[in-house]
Amino acid sequence: MPKTAHLDSAPRSAPAPGGFALWALGFRPFYLLASIFAALSVAVWTLQYAGRIPPVYAAGPLAHAHEMLFGYTLAVVAGFLFTAVRNWTGRPTPTGAALAAIAGVWLAGRALMLTPYGVAAAVANVAFPVAVAVGIGVPLVASGNRRNYFFLALLGALAVAAAFVHLALLGAIAAPGWLGIQVGLDVVLFVMAVMGGRVIPMFTNNGVPGTNARRHPLVERLALGSVLALIAADLLRLPAPVLVALLAVAACAHGARLALWQPWRTLGTPLVWVLHVAYAWIVLHLALRALGLAEVVATPLATHALTIGAIGGLTIGMMTRTARGHTARPLVADRYEVACYLLVLAAALVRVFGPLAMPAAYLQMVEASGILWCAGFALYAVRYWPVLTQTRLDGKPG
Repeated sequence: MPKTAHLDSAPRSAPAPGGFALWALGFRPFYLLASIFAALSVAVWTLQYAGRIPPVYAAGPLAHAHEMLFGYTLAVVAGFLFTAVRNWTGRPTPTGAALAAIAGVWLAGRALMLTPYGVAAAVANVAFPVAVAVGIGVPLVASGNRRNYFFLALLGALAVAAAFVHLALLGAIAAPGWLGIQVGLDVVLFVMAVMGGRVIPMFTNNGVPGTNARRHPLVERLALGSVLALIAADLLRLPAPVLVALLAVAACAHGARLALWQPWRTLGTPLVWVLHVAYAWIVLHLALRALGLAEVVATPLATHALTIGAIGGLTIGMMTRTARGHTARPLVADRYEVACYLLVLAAALVRVFGPLAMPAAYLQMVEASGILWCAGFALYAVRYWPVLTQTRLDGKPG
């Protein structure tokens, strides 16, 4: 068996045309669950933060950060990896009952966060990335696809980070739970940097012919190496001046990387420009984090540049493109998808730059950003419900 193969080369019988296909491939349940969760959880959190309802769910900042990282983001990563690994290896990833069981673990983690059963919530939330690692690890090892073994280590790191946060929430360790969040965000940043470097230039050249988006070996090494160094620096809790210097190098490297992809030539192709805009938020995040450590701006601005701008933008972009591609639909964004992109982008702009422009209206900016985010992902969930639950248009499996 070759190490790479087209997604549709994996042997599997296709469901009946127009039939129910939610469990046919990993992107289907996890994109749908993630979008619904993104809308509902942020709606509840925003109402709580504004004091409009009593604290009933993930009330503290640490619990809220946990849910957006290990709930929303990790669900999208799982859906993407289950689908991509099948493509990379030509071997099946979890489908059917196995896929439903893994989704059940994720759902249990979300439900248990609503209860006082903190230990049970910890078990479910640590078990989920482990289950995803097993689900992709079997085909990766069976096919000898060593190039992507590092995803197993990254999922293991996310499981450890989730455990760290839960132990802090339970009061079992004295170390700050935010260390687990920061390392988890760094790991997700590395995943985005790796996958962005693989797919954004390719999607750009395929979607906008003549663009000549390219990669430079030195820039690639600096961009990825600086994020790995950042993970180590955060783990070791190095002093602020060291982090500022490292973040400055990382921001320059990722800015140069983005420039080589020529984002200005993609403005007429929403399915492509959304990925470029989201990657630009990575550069902004790194710069704002350096400025935050230097006490020039508030540190939460950098966090939200990463979580809303980069993670939100890249995930909504990939959730539309890959869902279209793997359901045999044209790779062209319609007005609904463009609306999703603009709503999520606006949520990031309001959350990051609103407090800088109008500090006195901070609460209103948080509420406005929450509304925009919820609207974007609610629209995706409604629009993609039939896409994700019904069979491919060409009748093929997946």
